[in-house]
Amino acid sequence: MSTYQELLAQKAALDQQIAVARKAQAKQALETVHELIAEFGFTAQQVFPWKPAVKSVAAKYRDPLTGASWSGRGRAPKWIEGKNRAEFLV
Repeated sequence: MSTYQELLAQKAALDQQIAVARKAQAKQALETVHELIAEFGFTAQQVFPWKPAVKSVAAKYRDPLTGASWSGRGRAPKWIEGKNRAEFLV
């Protein structure tokens, strides 16, 4: 039967072998991915799809007649054009 110290030494050796094997397989996998991307002409969006974060801004103005709201950014809606905006503050 092995001693505690011998088992720890075996574990350390196995951990090192695992790290080396993982690194080699990761390198091979990355090369395969690069070859496939080059072969098929994939873009980064196709390989790693993402959607930009949507920034939601709270409404600053509200039309009491229709309930429509506006954040105060961008072009002003028709219902507030030419009017005193203070009347429509939320």
